[in-house]
Amino acid sequence: MTATKARRAVFIDRDGTISEEIGYVNHVSRYRVFAYAAEAVRLLREAGWLAILVTNQAGVARGYFKEDLIGEVHDLLARELERGGARLDAIYYCPHHPTVGEPPYRATCDCRKPKPGLIRRAAEDFQLDLSQCWMVGDRYGDTELARNAGVRAAFVLSGYGRGEWEHQRAAWQYQPDLVAENLLEAARAITTKSDE
Repeated sequence: MTATKARRAVFIDRDGTISEEIGYVNHVSRYRVFAYAAEAVRLLREAGWLAILVTNQAGVARGYFKEDLIGEVHDLLARELERGGARLDAIYYCPHHPTVGEPPYRATCDCRKPKPGLIRRAAEDFQLDLSQCWMVGDRYGDTELARNAGVRAAFVLSGYGRGEWEHQRAAWQYQPDLVAENLLEAARAITTKSDE
């Protein structure tokens, strides 16, 4: 019997990492994908990584927009990436908030980052070896998520990243495994490290 190679993924935060951080995206017209996003995703996938988006979308629980809008935004993201010859392998999102809104969106769940539910769900769906995976994000919560899920953490300085890095990192319990200017730089570093 031959051993199959473990599947690995790079989990990517949405707002501030693959697309502009503007606060709550309450209309599809406000959503902007970073110009380098498609190249980053394409690079990861060509190097044998799955590219999986994981994002909190508590604006649903807060009543800022309906859950259908998340699908519209992700359809736009897919079209933008496709124009650049790239595609995500999957998208997982959490629409919940533990203290705001009405059920079923007001809920204490396992999928709200930094809890690891989204990554664990993806690991089960794709039979991933989490010890070989990365999480890329622009918030310290994404680094916490990486630790909670047992994956490596790449912190990007786009979105909220630069401010959090400069003003808050001294108080962080965990430090990221990698710091990069943006998703493309992180993708280049991850694929280079995997070749070492």
